[in-house]
Amino acid sequence: MKGAARLAPGTPSPAPAWAGSDPYAAALRSGHGPLFLRRTDGWLLPLEVERWCARADPVDLEVLDRCEGAVLDVGCGPGRLVAELAARGRTALGIDVSEAAVTRTVRLGGQSLRRSVFEPLPGEGRWDTVLLMDGNVGIGGDPRALLARVAALLAPGGLLIAETAPVDVDERAHVQLVGVTDAHARTAGSPFPWARIGTRALLRRAGAAGWRSAGQWTSGGRRFVALRSSRPASSSAEPPNSTAVISSQRARNPSADSPVTPA
Repeated sequence: MKGAARLAPGTPSPAPAWAGSDPYAAALRSGHGPLFLRRTDGWLLPLEVERWCARADPVDLEVLDRCEGAVLDVGCGPGRLVAELAARGRTALGIDVSEAAVTRTVRLGGQSLRRSVFEPLPGEGRWDTVLLMDGNVGIGGDPRALLARVAALLAPGGLLIAETAPVDVDERAHVQLVGVTDAHARTAGSPFPWARIGTRALLRRAGAAGWRSAGQWTSGGRRFVALRSSRPASSSAEPPNSTAVISSQRARNPSADSPVTPA
């Protein structure tokens, strides 16, 4: 299959075609599927909407126990992880291109911002931990570009925790979101780039980009990789705190960039 066009690190990326789509938004609002990523060749990947919309499970909690300092959850979805971190009194921000996802995160008590990871974000270069859970290492269809972007978001020596595919795979594709499996399913707009990458491939790509491995593990049938940023330290960098995160969100156009307030 053909690879997706690469995004230059730090380059703003338009919201994927599914960001405001009915199937995705409806699934998050209802808390259940069915919802699938459908490749252009017809292959379907079921999405675990029910798990995403539930509270953080024991496997999630293991991941959160490994997080350090202030946490940025990229592609936070309906916000179970951000809400759990907030309940623990941790500084945490979720970002997602879906308004429905941001709305649900805020309703759960988490801070969330509607934005792509490739757009300007609060606390750039000062986050202690970045999360790429639930397959979000595939965002943008180019893991190399995403790793470079995450490195720019993290503080020097910061931690990336990524959930990898449960199989040994390294592929890029264009996909659509569909709510049912039949051939006449209504799709969520035009195809958008996505990637699936297993642990071995991610470690190989990360090593080539200068990341240091900080561990890998399997829990509950899910696989994870921890990586350390090798970005040099800056004497002027300060860690993001909860006040700074909120202020940064409000500093820009509030109609487009503030966390969504529940109705």
